[in-house]
Amino acid sequence: MKKSGAFLVRHALEQLGVRFTFGIPGVHNTEIYDELATSQLIRPLLVTHEAGAAFMADAVSRTSDSIGTLVVVPAAGLTHAMSGIGEAFLDGIPMLVISGGIRTDTGRAYQLHQMDQQALMAPVTKAQFKCLSQADIVPTLFEAHRVATTGEPGPVYVEVPVNIQMMKGTAGEWSAPLHMGSAELPAVQDIEAAAELLAGAGKAGIFAGWGSRGARESLLSIAEMLGAPVATSLQGLSVFPHDHPLHTGMGFGPASVPAAENAFSDIDAMLAVGVRFGEIATGSYGAKPPQNLVHIDINPAVMGANFKASVELVGDASQVMPELAKALHRRLQKAKDYSVLAAGISSDKDKYRQQWLDHDSGARVNPGHFFGSLDAAVPDDVILVADDGNHTFLTAELMPMRGGRSFISPTDFNCMGYCVPATVGARLANPGRVVCGIVGDGGLMMTGFEALTAVANNLGLVWFVFADGELSQIAQMQEATMNRKTCTILPPLDIAAFARSVGAAFVAIDSNEDIGQGISESLSLAVENKAVFVRVNIDYSKRTRFTSGAVKTNFASFDLPTKLRLAGRALFRKFSG
Repeated sequence: MKKSGAFLVRHALEQLGVRFTFGIPGVHNTEIYDELATSQLIRPLLVTHEAGAAFMADAVSRTSDSIGTLVVVPAAGLTHAMSGIGEAFLDGIPMLVISGGIRTDTGRAYQLHQMDQQALMAPVTKAQFKCLSQADIVPTLFEAHRVATTGEPGPVYVEVPVNIQMMKGTAGEWSAPLHMGSAELPAVQDIEAAAELLAGAGKAGIFAGWGSRGARESLLSIAEMLGAPVATSLQGLSVFPHDHPLHTGMGFGPASVPAAENAFSDIDAMLAVGVRFGEIATGSYGAKPPQNLVHIDINPAVMGANFKASVELVGDASQVMPELAKALHRRLQKAKDYSVLAAGISSDKDKYRQQWLDHDSGARVNPGHFFGSLDAAVPDDVILVADDGNHTFLTAELMPMRGGRSFISPTDFNCMGYCVPATVGARLANPGRVVCGIVGDGGLMMTGFEALTAVANNLGLVWFVFADGELSQIAQMQEATMNRKTCTILPPLDIAAFARSVGAAFVAIDSNEDIGQGISESLSLAVENKAVFVRVNIDYSKRTRFTSGAVKTNFASFDLPTKLRLAGRALFRKFSG
């Protein structure tokens, strides 16, 4: 059987359950796009920039069971897409990255886009493949999918030279895609040791990350058995329902909200699930677990990287957690009473929320009032997509997340510009769910033109643009430590005019009085499959706990001469003007 390479790419992607591809056609991939146009299962989408394509693919993987897939040109297409590929790589998100490649049959040098694509992609992908014949294509894509989705997930790159795409060759033989079964579980004695440590603790706490998203039921069960407060990482914000009485918030140290800091202040043991104790998750490493630490993660390299665990359980949390729950059930005759703890958590949450509501925002929009109204207006399974910035941590601290996979945001790669394209991917993958974005005006300027992709595909989306005219997260840090702002004041952007230019609707929320009507109007427009920009005249004068805590932790990590120099500089500028 002879087939063109482009046909075989389409066939393989259909067998893998790919639903969408994102990218821009070019000289080296038009044959693949021509084949995708005939597919009854795959919808190829044109984007305005390959960075947006990668963020869309990332969101498809984060919010659904389908793998996000890029089809881009080599060289320039890949470098444009590398921001989103890098985000997926550091955040552990599966992705198929497919590009064309230069001709391999001419012997000519200095071809268009000629460079070592494998070396280019090596730092930001789990594996790199190059198909040298038509017979390579299907098994290579099947293997790429297996690598991308097993172990700690991540992006995998496949190059298909343009001559292989165009010409027919022997298709070869291949088996069906390999769907991995259960991964190997940790040793029984290690699971029993973990259960013994946690059951015997005076007060255990649970820190849950993105890797625990498939263990939600077991996570709930173990938390209630132990009567343990539950904090999450930023990426894992929606792995545990925020309306559960044991939920405390994001993080557990000095950069966390009072409910988390207080609930975790006296724990003597911790269960960490699918979390890497990275810089953001720990508030610049200010959050330190107790010595009695049980750590579950699918990646063995995570173990002991920042904090040594008493018991290390390497494996998929979705498989390990049910076994740990059974072992705990055998030791605990009944669940520990957590009524007093829950009352304290609830009280701390109410007081913190009230602090925000009482804050004088002047003529601007108070974040506490905004998120309270948004929470009341959206369904429990809403998908919220936050860009990188001050609004990320406002969302994490003030917006309850109840449904699974309800919150996605760039985390360890921490890439601005994620929100607008990621909402497109999330909406495509979840047509029955409300999808809203929270983006700063700085992030909007980076990838806002992907709103054209949303409008062209009749996607109902709401983007709440927190507009303050600054790169506020960095501007606040500069103001706190340097007493001046450098390159963080943005040029003015007429968001209403921008919305009109891309065919989107526009709503303004200029003050607290506008919040209810503005949110209601924008959600109603989205139901009609309209994309909507909502300019929110946000007040950033009150800092989040994360920002203030991380600044203090970072300052404390410096040696004395550096502390004196930084403090002296700030004081001098304060009084000198």
